[in-house]
Amino acid sequence: MPLREPPLNAVRAFAAAARHLSFTRAAQELHVTHSAVSRQIKSLEAFLGVSLFERRIRQVALTAEGQQFFAEVAPALAQIASAARALQAQGPARAVRINVRPSFAVRWLIPRLPSFVERYPDIEPQVVTSTVMPEQALDSFDIAVRRGLDGWPPSIKVRPFLEDEVLVVGAPALFKAHPLTDLRSLASHVLLSAKTRKEDWDAWKKQVGAPRLRPAGRLQFDHLHFVLQAAVDGLGIALAPTSLVAHDLASGRLQSPLPTSRMALDRYYYGLAPDAVPEAQYVAEWFEDMLVAGA
Repeated sequence: MPLREPPLNAVRAFAAAARHLSFTRAAQELHVTHSAVSRQIKSLEAFLGVSLFERRIRQVALTAEGQQFFAEVAPALAQIASAARALQAQGPARAVRINVRPSFAVRWLIPRLPSFVERYPDIEPQVVTSTVMPEQALDSFDIAVRRGLDGWPPSIKVRPFLEDEVLVVGAPALFKAHPLTDLRSLASHVLLSAKTRKEDWDAWKKQVGAPRLRPAGRLQFDHLHFVLQAAVDGLGIALAPTSLVAHDLASGRLQSPLPTSRMALDRYYYGLAPDAVPEAQYVAEWFEDMLVAGA
């Protein structure tokens, strides 16, 4: 009668417990419960017909048979892991399609993507830009980010992401030539806006108590990222979402002369498509980490 092979999951549980000399720490490493590790090891001991651990109060120790088995098993498991990594490196990268608006892609997502690629080198993030809401998307996606709760299909459970607000920004050289020290100084500046957010300036002026203030002029662009580039180039001042200008403010490309005069915006949300690839969950976890870090 041929010898049966031991159950691999039980061997993995044993190796983790033997390495830590703790069922609890083994459970944490394997993302299972303490009782699951205990059951796996008991089944392995029954299969082998020997005791692998001495159970003591709040600790365990390897028996002589356990030490012998671990000395053989640990290198074998390491070799299996190494073989799997080698095959993964040869195979095609696993792709995740991330659907975002163009301005969010340029100003928030792409500057931060290096940290995702460093963390998950085997996953290829494919950025798909669109100005329509997810329920109208023509191309498939795995995960999407949009501002607000409208326009999401019922099949997608959305999760809250970035909170946001707008503030006045412009190029340092512009403010050096034409200082903006109070609301009355707006009269000497050109206001930049996007077609999709053309009402922001009027709403902002009303909120800060200057609804009748007339600027020196207005310039309108198709997309917000064009507005922000125009602001960097000194064409005027813009009302910019804080989520999209963090890098520009940190680098000094843009300045905010009225930092306390802000207006709240709808927060961002993200959602995974019902047929999303499993790797999309890693993007969601990365989003959550970015949220906690305030990045």
